[in-house]
Amino acid sequence: MHHPGPVQKRVLLLVTPTTYRAQAFASAAEKLNIAVVYGIDTPAQLAVRWQGALPLDFRDPQEAVGKIIAFARENPLDAVLAVDDSGTVIAAAASAALGLPHNPPEAAVAARNKHRMRQLLAAAGVPAPTFQLFAADDDPTWIARQVEYPCVVKPLLLSASRGVIRANNPDEFVVAFQRLARMLPPTAEDPDARRVLVERYIHGTEVALEGLLTHGELHVLALFDKPDPLEGPFFEETIYVTPSRLPSDTQAAIVACAQRAVAALGLWTGPVHAELRINEAGPWIIEVAARPIGGLCSHVLRFGIDACLEELILCNAVGLPLPTLERESQAAGVMMIPIPRAGILRGVRGIEAARAVPGIEGVEITAKRNYPLVPLPEGDSYLGFIFARGDDPAAVEAALREAHRRLTFEIEEPLPIL
Repeated sequence: MHHPGPVQKRVLLLVTPTTYRAQAFASAAEKLNIAVVYGIDTPAQLAVRWQGALPLDFRDPQEAVGKIIAFARENPLDAVLAVDDSGTVIAAAASAALGLPHNPPEAAVAARNKHRMRQLLAAAGVPAPTFQLFAADDDPTWIARQVEYPCVVKPLLLSASRGVIRANNPDEFVVAFQRLARMLPPTAEDPDARRVLVERYIHGTEVALEGLLTHGELHVLALFDKPDPLEGPFFEETIYVTPSRLPSDTQAAIVACAQRAVAALGLWTGPVHAELRINEAGPWIIEVAARPIGGLCSHVLRFGIDACLEELILCNAVGLPLPTLERESQAAGVMMIPIPRAGILRGVRGIEAARAVPGIEGVEITAKRNYPLVPLPEGDSYLGFIFARGDDPAAVEAALREAHRRLTFEIEEPLPIL
């Protein structure tokens, strides 16, 4: 990959074949004259379509780190970055071995493993749900008598709300636990892949915080309100709108809580995506991830004159001067279009009508036609994304809802299994 200009910085970007995120990073890198090499979680014979990619097996972090070190001997790297949860631990370990700026590997593990995260948050006194750990093979009827209600069952290692189910009583708990257990791999080298976290359900308003860490200091890039109630039984993300409409003292408490959580986990550098709930007791940490916001959601974030989130992350990673961390003054929002039911996606109507709504900047349908749709809690994707900008958050939210109302998804019922 050749670019004119001064000696380039080179970044190894850890991706999966299904990631939504690679293109945004590639465009940002080109703008910054940074060379990108993809470390892709795929067998060598399937990596060919990713030009010059380094094939890796994310299930074997030790081997992946060894391959990255060997690659870096011939192709010096300035940073190793993961775009999704699956690569964060490998990125941290490889960066540590190569002497590059990095999160401590144990901090990356804690941000990936929900049980370890809960332990560290509890030890540091950061407000977070109380929790208990069980094995997927434990008797759910017995566990149902031990836990407080309402509660939430969670897999330790899955992301994007997969397998996260609320239970309000013992009967619901047994059904939820068994449903999650069926989603987990029957056998796994990592025992945590077959473990289940049960934690107290925290009621309240949910927000998402997008941040960037430099030397352990959290710079808040955006605070998103989630105006749809996320009360379960499944926790499907839909609308994100920024700036937040919460009172300024509540926002300050959220930022302080997130900074304490980041410090408790030991995270030091790079992107942070945190989910918090706010109720009469204040803010509570639900999750902290050492990666940027998922899907195509970063499209709505612009900084300074016209810098995107990925530019900030790349500059921070390779030591280039950061453009301003101030988000543009306009309100912005994104809707992750939920999958209403299982079936085969046959068509989408109303895209042009949705794009015509004032304030709507784009409608991207990412689900493939004639492919099965899997809703939560088993699924981990969306039908697509709607992007909006406006004078204030209320106008942005209204535009997103109207655009979504204009879309019709033709979903054919799946054939029954005989």
